[in-house]
Amino acid sequence: MPKLPQVDMEYTVDLLLRLTATPSPSGYTDEAMAVLEKEFAALGLPYRRTNKGGLIATLRGEDDDNHRLLSGHADTLGAMVKEIKSSGRLKYAPLGGGAAFTVEGEYCTIITDSGRRYTGTILSTKASSHVYGKESEELARKPENMEIRLDEKVRTAAETRALGIEVGDFIAYDPRTQLTPSGFVKSRHLDDKASVAALVAAARCLIQNKIRPKATSHLFITNFEEVGHGAAFGVPERTREFIAVDMGCVGEGIQATEYCVSICAKDSSGPYDAGLKRRLVALAQENGIPFAVDVYPFYGSDASAALRSGADVRAIVIGPGVDASHAFERTHTDGIKATADLLVAYLTAK
Repeated sequence: MPKLPQVDMEYTVDLLLRLTATPSPSGYTDEAMAVLEKEFAALGLPYRRTNKGGLIATLRGEDDDNHRLLSGHADTLGAMVKEIKSSGRLKYAPLGGGAAFTVEGEYCTIITDSGRRYTGTILSTKASSHVYGKESEELARKPENMEIRLDEKVRTAAETRALGIEVGDFIAYDPRTQLTPSGFVKSRHLDDKASVAALVAAARCLIQNKIRPKATSHLFITNFEEVGHGAAFGVPERTREFIAVDMGCVGEGIQATEYCVSICAKDSSGPYDAGLKRRLVALAQENGIPFAVDVYPFYGSDASAALRSGADVRAIVIGPGVDASHAFERTHTDGIKATADLLVAYLTAK
């Protein structure tokens, strides 16, 4: 098999850092989509928005009858203002999964409908050990026991409302992104911005090397994956295969690491396509791409959503291994590269 063209990792990491710096909790993704639209325009890729705000770009291939679809999701975990308390602090409703203890102490930004933004900190309602003693430690960390302390001089609900903050405003968690000298990327929202960066970089690699994919292939950037319906609608006609490019899990009982591409054989929705799995494993082996095959018991994907909605496609999930998913996430540039490399191999293979 011919040697794969090289993915530009400097570009890939730069795109990832720009994406993590762009707030995009589920339901508020236009800014992130605008970043990606600029990338697709620069690459000369035709693209369009779906009615509910997703983004589809198309690489024309040698076979224009049996299309392929590769998705990544731009939406992330986040929250929404649920209540303005009499103290002027905020109660929140989570957007997507994740335990409350994973955001305790996190800085956040409240995005108002008028466009104004205010910073704050997510705390338990009994955060001070000097005031509450053991109660502070023993209080269950769940949304009803949490609140957002605004970085504004407010002590009443009226004062908070006077800032323009209201129920229904979006809340973005600070990503705190760091790229270490050893190649680790530490950040919130690597699920799924690391995969989106790998997906765009793979398409860019083909375009820059003037390589047509074997089949017409669509890049579908969804915006409601974290709440379960990202790709429930919008799969282009003639799509026969669907690869959801999403984070791979890392943890006890899992083979994947942060340094490889994970191939998910099964998640909570059931098994993915066995034939597609075998082809991806063979491509990884033939091209010396580090990979692992795993089963994820508490996981779903855009491929799951498409299948549940009735899409007649063969589907699977691949992506870079991400440690501490939906918490304090970390991956490595090796895992992102392995994902991009496998995508290039897939796009250029029959």
